[in-house]
Amino acid sequence: MKTPISVNYRSFRKKLAVYVLFGAVTLIFSVQSTMAEQDVKPVHGIAMHGNPKYGPDFEHFDYVNPNAPKGGKLSQAARGTFDSFNTLIPKGNAIGTGSTESLLTRSFDEPFTEYGLIAESLEVPEDRSWVIFNLRPEARWHDGTPITADDVVWSFETITTKGRPTLRFYYDDVISAEKLGERRVRFNFKDTVNRELPLIVGQLSILPKHYWENRDFEKTTLEPPLGSGPYRIKEFEAGRYVVQERVEDYWGKDLPVNRGLNNFDTIRTDFYRDDTAIRLALNSGDIDIRFENQAKAWSSDYDTPAVNNGWLIKEEIPHQMSTGMQGFIMNTRRGIFADRQVRKALAYALDFEWTNELLFHGQYTRTESYFSNADLASRGLPQGEELEILERYRDQLPPEIFTEEFSVPKTDGSGNSRQNLLIARKMLAEAGWKVKDLKLVNEKTGEVMKFEILLVSQAFERIALPFTKNLERLGIEVNIRTVDPSQYANRLRELDFDVIVGGWGQSLSPGNEQRSYWGSYAVDQYGTRNYAGIKNPVIDELIELVIEASDRESLIQRTRALDRVLLFGHYVIPNWHILFNRLLYWDKFSRPEIPVMQGVTTTRWWYDEQKAQQLKQKMDAQ
Repeated sequence: MKTPISVNYRSFRKKLAVYVLFGAVTLIFSVQSTMAEQDVKPVHGIAMHGNPKYGPDFEHFDYVNPNAPKGGKLSQAARGTFDSFNTLIPKGNAIGTGSTESLLTRSFDEPFTEYGLIAESLEVPEDRSWVIFNLRPEARWHDGTPITADDVVWSFETITTKGRPTLRFYYDDVISAEKLGERRVRFNFKDTVNRELPLIVGQLSILPKHYWENRDFEKTTLEPPLGSGPYRIKEFEAGRYVVQERVEDYWGKDLPVNRGLNNFDTIRTDFYRDDTAIRLALNSGDIDIRFENQAKAWSSDYDTPAVNNGWLIKEEIPHQMSTGMQGFIMNTRRGIFADRQVRKALAYALDFEWTNELLFHGQYTRTESYFSNADLASRGLPQGEELEILERYRDQLPPEIFTEEFSVPKTDGSGNSRQNLLIARKMLAEAGWKVKDLKLVNEKTGEVMKFEILLVSQAFERIALPFTKNLERLGIEVNIRTVDPSQYANRLRELDFDVIVGGWGQSLSPGNEQRSYWGSYAVDQYGTRNYAGIKNPVIDELIELVIEASDRESLIQRTRALDRVLLFGHYVIPNWHILFNRLLYWDKFSRPEIPVMQGVTTTRWWYDEQKAQQLKQKMDAQ
């Protein structure tokens, strides 16, 4: 019996040594972490690069009227329907409630800077390897319950395990959220090269743990969730309308980041089947405002008494934002689009010049960058740091990246695309596709080239039809299929499409979101935004370089390299963009004269009682 006791004793001593060593290491790490935290001073805001524009004692943003009156109603419209208020899960057609807030909030006159909202301050080390948020003691949910560190930790863990795949991917570099006190939370990161992580975590939607822990977060719901923001849902009818009311005792109404914002007492959103119905509602005064997205309608549908008398203001408001990329996106998961040469050839069938002149009244500019209208867009031939980056991958990239400036096929606008179609036919032949019995056929497999263009807007059919006619002249069978918003959303989530008209918006400070747009990891994720199915190791590495950029100039050069490789991949047949917002609104609102980068931000508008009275008098006099 002595031997087992002796063995067990030695085993115990070994285990004890391990436990002591582990405890010592943990203690050392904890002490070092605490010391590191003590060396970091709390700050009121954080910029992606450089320093925030506004100091710790700022009273309000420059672009607001801090004395804007509160009151009145804003009525707006949306196309489609809704069946849920939970926008954080990949189910249903959800509409936001206007009540969800984040730890930090962005300013509208800086590329990417955030200031404290729920968080009073944050602590970030030089290498940005972690961040601590100190919550405001006055922060409250609408039921009066304080917002605590438990809510923040629960929100992070829930969203990253049960939320939309794109959100999980967005926060993938965040290891954990750690409660340090009742109002103090630390987020730990995987590495120290992604300088955007503190700002990304600052955007996290904070949810009330006490409300959700007895509900199924993963289900769609038409019960307006408990929130903490300036608005909450007052009434609604599923699929028809939602009315949001301003919260009178909103805890954050006097914060510098909120002063002069959120001025309407109520915001009503009515849902319509199509844009024609929305325009009729606008002209009749049923809604107050519309962002017009169709050039034809902008030019010809508003020759009405309301516009001509100056009651309904029709205004073009310039913006300074990147317009991103919209285009015919080819799903490379489909065999016919796997060949870059084929994708490149199909672009010759789109006659933008003719379309712009006849259908758009010359209002649009052709898009030739994924970061158009920004200094991030590639141009000319690569040089400087961009060229140095691309040289590392020369043997994996198309040689023309180094010798040709990217440009889209052009025509003379006459409608005769014969020359471009001849070029396309030659390129398709080189890729192994030949015309046989008026059909484009793969020489090796005998497969006929045919595909479907999936649309969600009937208005886009008139734009897609001339494109398909040119494709048919190449021997390609093309079908246009327009579906309702619910079916469209489901088919996108399930990647059940050949070609869509879609796109990706871009900020002036690209970062983590690029992984979900073109990263290999996102290719097969349910609900991914990598619609094209891009799976390219060079692009993966370029995305990481963009994320790791340490200053603005490096970010520009690295983004240009990414842009150029995407363009020469010919994943998209680029569409077009416009450099101003087309806005119509009834003349009963006012806004500050100082412009913002976004062009239009109605959160800083207010209902002008004097204008409203004058408008009524003018209309009554007619």
